[in-house]
Amino acid sequence: MKKYTLLLLILTFALSPMYAQTKWKETPKGSFNLVENQGGQTLGYSPMSGVKILTVNGLAFKDLNKNGKLDAFEDWRLPYDQRSKDLASKLSIEEIAGLMLYSSHQSIPARAGGYFAGTYNGKPFKTGETDPTELTDQQKEFLKKDHLRHVLVTTVQSPEIAAQWNNKLQAFCESVGFGIPANNSSDPRHGTRAKAEFDAAAGGEISMWPSPLGMAATFDPTLIEKFGKIAADEYRALGITTALSPQVDIATEPRWGRFNGTFGESPLLSAAMGQAYCDGFQSSVWGAKSVNAMVKHWPGGGSGEAGRDAHYANGKFAVYPGNNFDAHLIPFTQGAFKLKGQTKMASAVMPYYTISWNQDKKYHENVANNYNKYIITDLLRNKYGYDGVVCTDWNVTKLHTSMDSFLDGKSWGVENLSLGELHYKALMAGVDQYGGVNDMKPILEAYQLGVKEHGEAKIRARMEQSAVRLLRNIFRVGVFENPYLNPEETKAIVGKPEYMKAGYEAQLKSVVLLKNQAKALPVTSKKTVYVPKRFSPAGRNFLGVETPATTEYPVNIDIVQKYYNVTDNADEADFALVFIQNPTATIGYDKEDLKKGGNGYIPISLQYGDYTATDAREKSIAGGDPLENFTDRGYKNKSTKTANVTDAQLVTETKAKMKGKPVVVSVNASNPMVFAEIEKDASSILVSFGVQDQAILDIVSGKAEPSALLPMQMPADMKTVEKQAEDVPYDMTCHKDSEGNSYDFGFGMNWKGVINDARKTMYRK
Repeated sequence: MKKYTLLLLILTFALSPMYAQTKWKETPKGSFNLVENQGGQTLGYSPMSGVKILTVNGLAFKDLNKNGKLDAFEDWRLPYDQRSKDLASKLSIEEIAGLMLYSSHQSIPARAGGYFAGTYNGKPFKTGETDPTELTDQQKEFLKKDHLRHVLVTTVQSPEIAAQWNNKLQAFCESVGFGIPANNSSDPRHGTRAKAEFDAAAGGEISMWPSPLGMAATFDPTLIEKFGKIAADEYRALGITTALSPQVDIATEPRWGRFNGTFGESPLLSAAMGQAYCDGFQSSVWGAKSVNAMVKHWPGGGSGEAGRDAHYANGKFAVYPGNNFDAHLIPFTQGAFKLKGQTKMASAVMPYYTISWNQDKKYHENVANNYNKYIITDLLRNKYGYDGVVCTDWNVTKLHTSMDSFLDGKSWGVENLSLGELHYKALMAGVDQYGGVNDMKPILEAYQLGVKEHGEAKIRARMEQSAVRLLRNIFRVGVFENPYLNPEETKAIVGKPEYMKAGYEAQLKSVVLLKNQAKALPVTSKKTVYVPKRFSPAGRNFLGVETPATTEYPVNIDIVQKYYNVTDNADEADFALVFIQNPTATIGYDKEDLKKGGNGYIPISLQYGDYTATDAREKSIAGGDPLENFTDRGYKNKSTKTANVTDAQLVTETKAKMKGKPVVVSVNASNPMVFAEIEKDASSILVSFGVQDQAILDIVSGKAEPSALLPMQMPADMKTVEKQAEDVPYDMTCHKDSEGNSYDFGFGMNWKGVINDARKTMYRK
């Protein structure tokens, strides 16, 4: 009997979790250890964080809260929802508030001054002395004191430095509280450097692709899904697990300052591109290759009155004179919320700053979308069944003090509320997270307001609901298991040659040929080209930093010389190649007009020459602001100037100098424009949307053939711009050129002539 009892005890111990045969191995990787589970998840942890490895049934798990036992949230075998609910239930209100924060912009390393500034042990960053991979004082504070876990990364010194910084950030997060890892994010970072040379055998700091508008010009969703997969691989190698993109607003207002970040004015094209983008980034299934896609901006921000943008108080209103509000939802409901892959829908949504004027059909509030319960709860949550994270755009819950500052607080329609009240109203409207907020105090104030109105249990449940959504997105991308990076692998992945090549090929496919009189293009032999220098006027960037005036070659002339002989004497040239930008518009607001007794509102022009708005509407549709004592934002009969009028003059002057020889004009466009001023002086016109100079030269020389189509209309004049409805696509009279072609949505040419394939009509509905 004793023998059987002893045998039973041995079997009991052998089969117990503690004594089960180990099915994992651990390998030191410098600053972190890697634990590989046989047939399970790979774990990464910092030995300095205090985290230990638990063995259960022979498998390894991270004891993130350091309590010596396996909690449900630590068990990688369980579903994401179960883990999220378990952890959310354990968090204090302060820790939940920290999850609801989304940091202000973080530069790696932090700049010594200005908007992206930070300090290291109380001192600003100094090259050669400060380690750029270290956390700033401010980062340590908001990670520990405010429990913040969502970090917005902007510029990085190099991919390797980004990887090393990420590892230090994650080790710090792992060492405090429940060891919740950081969910790092980025705005789009795959734009081009125009003058950079492309070499198929060389890599770069990150692959370069055309702007979203350029991607739309390909009319090819499979291309943008490929981009999404490549970009996700590069993001993950940088430690980025959330993309603050795609921007699927339909750009029905041609003057809108954010037109270039969209997929154009077609609801169906925007839906197809947004769907492909999210499928690419999030991957077919959730895991270590996935990047959360935060689609923006619900319910569409592309109909700002008169083209003004809601980053500014003067552009706070989205208007719907064509009663076309529902069309602006299509890119979300038929695109980002209806993915082909198993992730099903974009994991996060960002509402826009705008007040969707008179669109609240239940509570009848004209407040910003981030505060509008009808827009977020009744429509997004209830009608369309969205249960992902809703994150406000940046600075929404800050105080409004200026009519024309990009960095102003954007509490449109609720400007009279305190910081705590702003956070509370957004929370009760259905928001889960606050963009650009590092301090948890206003959220705790919102919590206390909720306790007073609803009782502690109900407001705790509401905030815990947001915590579950936020944690679920962190669990889905696998960083609870392993948030650490190998800097050498990062260096090998980010900007590797095959990714650079794919981006460059996409650039070639994004360039639209609008005009080709007498088949001036391509110029296949090494002829002599005249490239005039371009004048760029002095100005200010969106942060208010002054930029000096310059006169220089608008193209990398060394690259041009590899294709053609270059001369500064037009008489010696066989043809001219003129590089310009579309007309540079104002923000539609001018303090000088205020000084003259006006309301401050002026027209936004899409033409180079001086413009007077004789055809503008008599009075604005929407208006009202605490800093204004009027509601009419009209600008009829007012005038405006375009900063780069010299671009049009450059085309005219070049035609005169060339004395009948071909003039090829390359326009880098961010918005629709009035071509009437320059088209007659151009033999050929190429329109690009953020590509490398070399891509233009590959097309000019015939090494590549243009295949792109316009993803928007090009207006005949400013009268048709003023008469169109801000919320309606395809409602302008388009420019007709000397060849009889109309620059309409879907128009484009190749070497044979006008392109007439299925793409031209499939998305125009």
